[in-house]
Amino acid sequence: MPPVLTVLLLMIAVVAIVGLALGVRVVQQMQVGIVQRLGKFHKTIEPGLHLIVPFIDRVRYTMDMREAVVPFPPQGVITEDNLMVGIDSVIYYQIVDPVRAAYEAQNYIQAIEQLTMTTLRNIIGGMDLEQTLTSREEINQKLRAVLDEATGKWGIKVNRVELRSIEPPATIRDAMEKGARAEREKRAQILLAEGQRQSQILSASGDRESSILRAQGERESAVLRAQADRQASMLRAEGEAQAITTVFHAIHAAEPDQGLLAYQYLQMLPQLAKGDANKMWIIPSELNDALKGLGGGSVGELASKAFGAVDPSRFEAPKKVDVFAEIEASKKAEEAESAKSVNQAIAEAQKIEQGKVTPGNELTAGEPVDPVGDLRPDA
Repeated sequence: MPPVLTVLLLMIAVVAIVGLALGVRVVQQMQVGIVQRLGKFHKTIEPGLHLIVPFIDRVRYTMDMREAVVPFPPQGVITEDNLMVGIDSVIYYQIVDPVRAAYEAQNYIQAIEQLTMTTLRNIIGGMDLEQTLTSREEINQKLRAVLDEATGKWGIKVNRVELRSIEPPATIRDAMEKGARAEREKRAQILLAEGQRQSQILSASGDRESSILRAQGERESAVLRAQADRQASMLRAEGEAQAITTVFHAIHAAEPDQGLLAYQYLQMLPQLAKGDANKMWIIPSELNDALKGLGGGSVGELASKAFGAVDPSRFEAPKKVDVFAEIEASKKAEEAESAKSVNQAIAEAQKIEQGKVTPGNELTAGEPVDPVGDLRPDA
């Protein structure tokens, strides 16, 4: 084979291999290829293996159809109250028409960034700092609506717009921190005051209930002591009355005469004169009468008449009184009256606690309690 033919065959083989390599294209998943023929849009190719005409067709653009995230650096924006704030934003977009995205905008990323900056200036310029810091959702919605409308003709859909940070000036941040600190301190003081108020209310309520219960206890104790004293006094009085009755019957049974009475009178004279404070003693005028009574007989006769000449048969036995039966009956009556008084005191205390006592009959913690009011005749 001549050398010229060999070289020609080699050249044809190289051209065929290069043409085959240029005519085979593989498109990845979630991508779309834009094919141009002789510099003009020809068609789009989907993911997979494709054959194109070598040296005539060319895959000019490969578009990623997935949702993309583009962060933009902080931009200085002036609010309505002439304060400069730095806003850092993030755009989430997706290509829906690869042909329009390839041919309608030269650099759609840069176009979206500039559109975002101008739109933020327009929106933030109509808000003060307070509204800017508290209206992020409103700003996001307005910005998304403007961007979606502008990028629709580019074959791009803006899904979401987020403001990552809004940085006010340093002086404004210090003032806001001081205001927030003052507000927190105010809330803390209010909560502390409420706690102290509730504690004082509970303490006062506890003191009131304690005073009422203490007054009830003191009243019941005083009533019981008064009843015990009254019963003891009655028992002592009954004993003294019994003793007096016995002595009275004994004296009347002995039938003492004038001589015995005069002798007893003379025996009491030394008792009248006894005492350190007695500096002068006046003789009673009845002494002469007593001496006259002693003239009728000797002292021995008076004594025998007083103590030995009494006929035992002349003593009339005093009427026997069943003291224990009377004491038992009196005790039962006192117990019934005591129970009635205690029940009445408890009922009055319960009415005081429930607020049912009429004005003028209220029992307060500082009002003195009459412990024996129920024992008086006019009570």
